[in-house]
Amino acid sequence: MSEGRPVTTELSSFAPTEYKAKPIDKNLRVLHEEVQLSIGRPDTVILDVRTIQEYQGEHFLMKPPEDSERAGHIPSSIHVEHILTLNEDGTFKSFDELQMLYSSHGITSDREVFPYCAVGGRSGYIWFVLKYLLGYPKVRNYDGSWNEWSRLSNVLIEK
Repeated sequence: MSEGRPVTTELSSFAPTEYKAKPIDKNLRVLHEEVQLSIGRPDTVILDVRTIQEYQGEHFLMKPPEDSERAGHIPSSIHVEHILTLNEDGTFKSFDELQMLYSSHGITSDREVFPYCAVGGRSGYIWFVLKYLLGYPKVRNYDGSWNEWSRLSNVLIEK
């Protein structure tokens, strides 16, 4: 209105549309039960992409509600912070640099990789890096991430 553009008081009208959700693609995400079964398996990498302080249980991304979130990381997980995939200007590192970053931690394309973070955002980003920039064929995001894992009473946690 301050720019003098046209306005209306009429409500928009749209024809009803029926949307059908597609079935869940189990190639995209992994649930906590499978992550738990993969602990210590040589063909699988549980990849913690949080900060080193989060991984070591010294810091939480968000203040834990009602003190229900425990500190630490999933047993046998490998820590490679998500930010290490970027150059100083915010662009992705080269293919060779990314490949060296992950292979130097034993994260290779022949292993299945389950990235996780605090709430699934940073791990979704790393899912993209591994799947589409490096071409890893077996990557599934643990989108429940630390938010879920740390509140499960029947799972182990390491610090």
